[in-house]
Amino acid sequence: MLEWLTALSDTARWRIVRLLADRPRSVGVIAELTGLRQPQASKHLQTLERAGLAVSRRSGQRRIYALEPEAMLALGSEITRLAEVAADGRALFDRYASAVEAETVAAEHGRWPDERDYVFRRTLPASTATVWRYLSEPELLSQWWAPADLRLAHLEFGPQPGQPINQTYVDADDRSGKDGVIGHAIGAIEQVDPQARLTFVLSPLLADGSTAFTAHYVWLLGATEAGTDFEMRLRITDTSAPSAEFIAGIELSWDQCLDRLVSQLAAIINEGEPK
Repeated sequence: MLEWLTALSDTARWRIVRLLADRPRSVGVIAELTGLRQPQASKHLQTLERAGLAVSRRSGQRRIYALEPEAMLALGSEITRLAEVAADGRALFDRYASAVEAETVAAEHGRWPDERDYVFRRTLPASTATVWRYLSEPELLSQWWAPADLRLAHLEFGPQPGQPINQTYVDADDRSGKDGVIGHAIGAIEQVDPQARLTFVLSPLLADGSTAFTAHYVWLLGATEAGTDFEMRLRITDTSAPSAEFIAGIELSWDQCLDRLVSQLAAIINEGEPK
C-alpha cells in the first residue's frame, strides 16, 4: 500500500495513470501526451510497474503499458475505508471547534457559564457493587475517565470525605512523555454513600496554575433489572474567562467517558465476570 502511494505521489506519474486509465499506451505516446522526454516517461512507467500499478508487454519496437485495475481498486477501497473511519472523528472535531467559538464569544461577558447544569445518564450493564468499584477505585477509574484522545497518566482519588483528587492527562498515544502534560485538575471528595452516591468538586487548571472553573459533581447509582442506572450531575461555578475551551469540551468529553465506561462494563460481563 505504501509503495502504491509513493508511486502515485509524483504529479507526472499521476498524469500517466490518468492516461493509462483511458486505454493502454506506448512509452512514446505517453511521452508525447505528457510533454516528457521518452527516457523520463519510461522511468516513470517502470516505477509504476515495479509498484504493481501497471503492467507492460513488448509489441515490435514499442513497449505498451496498461493500468493494473485490481491494485487501483484495492487502493481506492482502503482510502474509502479510512475516510469512513475518519468521518466520526472529523464530526467531533468540528463539533468541538464550534462549541469553542461559541463559548469564546460568550466569555466576553465574564463568568458566563456560572451555575450552568449538566446531567448525563447511562444504564450500566453491571451490578451497583461492580459499578461502584469503577467509580471509586483509581485503577479502574483511570481506564475510562478520559475522552477518546486522552488518558489519565496520574490519578489520586479517595473515596473518603475530605480526601484530595488529583488528575494529570496526556495524549492517549503518548507513551514516552514527549508531548507533555495536556491537562491537570485538582479537587476533593465531599460526601460518600457507598453504591449509592458520591459528591466531589474538581477544578481544571489553566497554564498559569490558576483554576479554570469549579465543577460540582454528584454521582448517583440505582439498581435495576438491567444492571445499574447511573446519573451524573455537574454544576459550574467560579468560571474564569480563559476557560472557554474547557467549558466547550464538557459535554463531548463526558459522553465519550461514559460510553467508554459502558463498553468496559459490558466487556467484563461478556467475559463471564460476575455482575
